[in-house]
Amino acid sequence: MGGKSSKYDNLEIMLGDQSSEPHSLPLKYLKKITNSSSDERVLGRGGSGVVYKGELSNGEVIAVKKLERSLPSFEKQFTNEVYHFMKLRHPNIVRLLGYCYETHNVCLQHNGKYVFAEMSERLLCLEYLPNGSLDRYISDESSGLDWPTRYKIIEGICYGLHYLHVETHNPVLHLDLKPANILLDNGMLPKLTDFGLSRLLDQQQTICTSSREGTIGYMSPEYLHGDIVTTKSDIFSLGVIIMEVIRGDRDYPGLGGTSSEEFTELTLDKWRNVLGKARGYTSLEVDCQQIKRCIQIGLLCVNPERARRPTATKVVKMLQGISEANQVDNLMAVHRICIC
Repeated sequence: MGGKSSKYDNLEIMLGDQSSEPHSLPLKYLKKITNSSSDERVLGRGGSGVVYKGELSNGEVIAVKKLERSLPSFEKQFTNEVYHFMKLRHPNIVRLLGYCYETHNVCLQHNGKYVFAEMSERLLCLEYLPNGSLDRYISDESSGLDWPTRYKIIEGICYGLHYLHVETHNPVLHLDLKPANILLDNGMLPKLTDFGLSRLLDQQQTICTSSREGTIGYMSPEYLHGDIVTTKSDIFSLGVIIMEVIRGDRDYPGLGGTSSEEFTELTLDKWRNVLGKARGYTSLEVDCQQIKRCIQIGLLCVNPERARRPTATKVVKMLQGISEANQVDNLMAVHRICIC
């Protein structure tokens, strides 16, 4: 005999269908699968809300992101995420499964009286990535992830950003690219998420903004100072992440006072030491060339001069060895950028 059917069976079939378009989901259902947003179901907390583990009746798991109502840009961030996620389909972009937008009236006490107030709930249902966010894995290169895994992560982030900038109908700026917004699947494949601050570019490929809503340390100088932002603003963030994945920190020549050549050699020496200790390891020089190429790409990306940063297409070509990555600007040694 078959199991007892549920009124939510069709929803669960839709959620499990990878070819299905995201649909509106009832709040009652999302409360059911997250055990009323209980603390034991929390997967993570961020500046824009809390992510809960949603368990379907068939045992599958999804992630349910509940946006904080107290956010000044609550409505805008939710709308941004839904609009962008709805049209983004790529192996290195987290997939949107559904969304919930419900408003109800609640009786509350205000100034000694009971009044009815509107309460809005905004939730996103996303594919569940069991290994969590990248920031949990970045550490000193002598521990944590091995080099092939780190390279796979760098490569996937670059491909995801290339998709946003080049392969979509209108270029999409992420504007909050950082390890906490990069999730990892079972095979450590990286997927970009959190499009609450994202923007579509105009025909001039620029955005005028006074916003400073990104994350200090990953924001480009022009974005940090409320200037015009372009795809090169995301490229700066990419460079910081590449450095962090390679080194375990966000240090680079513009910060430490060393030249780009010294920086590269010091980083390579550390990796040679780590790789050389691995039992049966035979591809030291091949991996060191790969590490050197990634360092050079990262240095190009964090150039304080926007025009000198590569495009996402150039970054991918350099990764693939189609284009040279050794033209690191020596001016990096004399520029200092505030990274907190």
